[in-house]
Amino acid sequence: MRGITEGYRVGVAGASSLLGKELLAQFEEQGFPVERLVIFEDEREEPELPIVDWQGGPRKAVAAESVHAADFDFVFLAAPTGGAEFLEKQPARPKPRCVVIDLSGRISPSAEIPVRIPKLEKEPRRTTMPVGATAISPHAAAIVLALLLERLEARYEIERANAHIFSPASEIGARAIEELQAQTIQLLSFQKIPEEVYGGRVAFNLLPRLTGKNSLAGSQLEQRIRRELEAYFGSEGPLPALRVVQSPVFYSLSVSLYVETREEVSPAGAAAALEGDPVKISKATDAPPSAVEAAGSGAIWVDRPAAEPGHPKGLWLWAVADSTRLAAINAIETAESLAKAIRS
Repeated sequence: MRGITEGYRVGVAGASSLLGKELLAQFEEQGFPVERLVIFEDEREEPELPIVDWQGGPRKAVAAESVHAADFDFVFLAAPTGGAEFLEKQPARPKPRCVVIDLSGRISPSAEIPVRIPKLEKEPRRTTMPVGATAISPHAAAIVLALLLERLEARYEIERANAHIFSPASEIGARAIEELQAQTIQLLSFQKIPEEVYGGRVAFNLLPRLTGKNSLAGSQLEQRIRRELEAYFGSEGPLPALRVVQSPVFYSLSVSLYVETREEVSPAGAAAALEGDPVKISKATDAPPSAVEAAGSGAIWVDRPAAEPGHPKGLWLWAVADSTRLAAINAIETAESLAKAIRS
């Protein structure tokens, strides 16, 4: 692994996805030292968005079949199918000099492939984490839930938790954003709405599941979030029951979380337990945080915790976050933490 002053040789698979483009932007914004950047797509995949010139350094677009692990210090997988050809052609054990970080959910976590959330690993309950040649940077919803539950659990023992995740169009991709926009405009114009992506109307609506070609998107996302939370917490923390709902929002996810603790919990005590980077707690005089306001921010915005009336051990939390930005920042922080561990 090269020294930080030299910069890293970085590959990004699925760079044309919304998450891939955000990752490229965050390399520069977060000051991640990149000496050489290579972006690649599988030949069987159609690029989702055009890739414009990256300002942080030299960029080269190549076919996945010509990319080798030995050429890189880090390879980021930013789309569910991106990097399939790269992974298929690499040896069973990639050279230790190349670290693969999966943001896409295509690789399942295991004892050798841990889920990493560096913001939490700095806290007392997470003093050590395994270091491997491959790591999982989890979905933004898993990051939000892990941060909220872990910090509450550090002060109050949680007996049960339930979460509703309101997923934005950006979770499906650029075409879903375009269709939501078209549905909104054509509904207001009393025209027939397109339903190719969603299989139904999502504008001014909520859908508990999708139909058509993306019919599995919601259930697959639920499975991914559960899998990543189970791998991260193991037997140490509370695993919430959760449900993903498709919302008529372009960017940023929202989470409604209900928890019950073993002992009585006050909203003020819960707020104090949750506060700390990247969580921002709203003041009582502030308007509640919304997905619209979260767009473009790397923070997790949490409304003032609210008690469940008549249940002193019940608590409601409302959180919003820019899902693509939060996931990209976590992946970069994972790379930085692994670089330090490998060098030491």
